[in-house]
Amino acid sequence: TVRALEMTMEKIDPSTEAVVPLSNWLSVLAGYVASGHPDLTNRQMALLLLVYLDPGPHTVRGIAARLHVSKPVVTRILNALSGLGYVKRQKDMSDLRNIFVVRTPEGLAFIEAFAGLIKRLEGYGRQPESTD
Repeated sequence: TVRALEMTMEKIDPSTEAVVPLSNWLSVLAGYVASGHPDLTNRQMALLLLVYLDPGPHTVRGIAARLHVSKPVVTRILNALSGLGYVKRQKDMSDLRNIFVVRTPEGLAFIEAFAGLIKRLEGYGRQPESTD
């Protein structure tokens, strides 16, 4: 329940190392929100990262299996991401029943910008190395 989650969060000691990754993620998300890029859901972001980080070809069936969601869920996500120009559907010329999900220049620009937000935090929370 929400109250149980709130009680758990109240127990987190902000001085523990467990908070550092969450603080980093908060900084990335805050930068993302301020960037002006369209807000993506977690499912949309997962699908987009899958397409851009894993070698293809990517099919609706394969994406659904990898993300543990149904094919209709993948179709809805693809509709949203295609509308933004981040991915496109391409027919498999050897089997016209198949559709491949492929990268686009707009999607690559988005992924690179998002990666830049993460890269800016490299070293965040680390202690400087001693030069003794």
